[in-house]
Amino acid sequence: MTDPAALAALSTLVDAGKVLTDPVSLQAYGTDWTRHYAPAPSAVVLPRTIEQVQAIVRWANRHQVALVPSGGRTGLSAAAVAAHGEVVVAFDQMNQILAFDAVDRTVVCQPGVITQQLQRCAEEHGLYYPVDFASSGSSQLGGNIGTNAGGIKVIRYGMTRNWVAGLKVVTGSGELLELNRGLMKNATGYDLRQLFIGAEGTLGFVVEATMRLERAPRNLTAMVLGTPDFDAIMPVLHAFQGQLDLTAFEFFSDKGLAHILARGDVPAPFATDCPFYALLEFEASTEDVANQALATFEHCVEQGWVLDGVMSQSETQLRNLWKLREYLSETISHFTPYKNDISVTVAKVPAFLREIDAVVAQHYPDFEVVWYGHIGDGNLHLNILKPGGMDKNEFFARCAQVNQWVFEIVQRFDGSISAEHGVGMTKRDYLHYSRSAEEIACMKAIKAVFDPNGIMNPGKIFAPE
Repeated sequence: MTDPAALAALSTLVDAGKVLTDPVSLQAYGTDWTRHYAPAPSAVVLPRTIEQVQAIVRWANRHQVALVPSGGRTGLSAAAVAAHGEVVVAFDQMNQILAFDAVDRTVVCQPGVITQQLQRCAEEHGLYYPVDFASSGSSQLGGNIGTNAGGIKVIRYGMTRNWVAGLKVVTGSGELLELNRGLMKNATGYDLRQLFIGAEGTLGFVVEATMRLERAPRNLTAMVLGTPDFDAIMPVLHAFQGQLDLTAFEFFSDKGLAHILARGDVPAPFATDCPFYALLEFEASTEDVANQALATFEHCVEQGWVLDGVMSQSETQLRNLWKLREYLSETISHFTPYKNDISVTVAKVPAFLREIDAVVAQHYPDFEVVWYGHIGDGNLHLNILKPGGMDKNEFFARCAQVNQWVFEIVQRFDGSISAEHGVGMTKRDYLHYSRSAEEIACMKAIKAVFDPNGIMNPGKIFAPE
């Protein structure tokens, strides 16, 4: 734990009352959505300026105190959890949009800007920020960058990485680096900006980001299609991709839909019961595009790939169809799910899911398994729901036993053990299933350059040595 004298010195570096040590604050700021680890930070500090962040990092180096960055705390890998007496650096106060450039279509943001705040800023200027996910109303941009967040539009727009035009970062030694400066083209050696995207705060803290925007999509339209089995989803994807420029292609199982409908606030898409569902979205910019979508739907029905379907006819119906997918994570969170966020190339998805499903069914016959994911980019979410009467620790221990088999399959398919949730603490012991020993050694060497004293979010990505 950090000694009182050091905490007293810390309090002089930020605004009055911005070093918190009360139990409620420590609990709230020390954890994320995983709930796997008990939070135990020494303190929470809320800087307001870049200079204050630099001062905090230099203080931490002097006193050899570990720092954990905290954004919206919506992460699912325990990357923002402070479980070992660290000081949490929360960016809630650094939450302003600083500048907008209409010519370059860029926005300069502080790290505490909420994702939805950036999306609305783009809309106000007739533009679009396409990185979107269920936690957009609470996740912060710094956290999105730290985990290279993906979401529901990756098939068309890519990950957060694709939209970062420039970064200001404070390294583990307190230096301020300005990376890329918003340039579209910059062939001057290493692009250090990319190292900090997805680094989970282990190299340094993002203190400002220049984000690119896109033109606003026109007349977004969604379809929900019911399929007779999972294998039918991939030819449906191929058929629609051959005719339309999709902005999203998601899937979910009947078990997931049942939990959504049990909420009572989202209507069923249609009366037919199906074991799997695909949700696709496209721009119906002309009547011809909408007609092509309907013709492709009819073709899929004729081939036996689709049993039933519906296409949105209004903004309200579009939102309701998306709720079937977007509400899933929040809805099943009440069951304390054990989550795996895995990916392979799109072509390998059917065989990959069959193998994973067989292993899970064999070892968890008494657990409910809910599948959903961004299947258009090869990302599957495996969720095992905790039975009501089972102790949480016993449940997680049982689920962890099968990780080796699941990740061995991931490795055999040349996939990733974490497609978009990051590594944090929940996946660090399994990193070798996706990264070679040589790659891990290189990553550790990079961390040593930017964080020579090992104070920046230690114990995340790499297992303690």
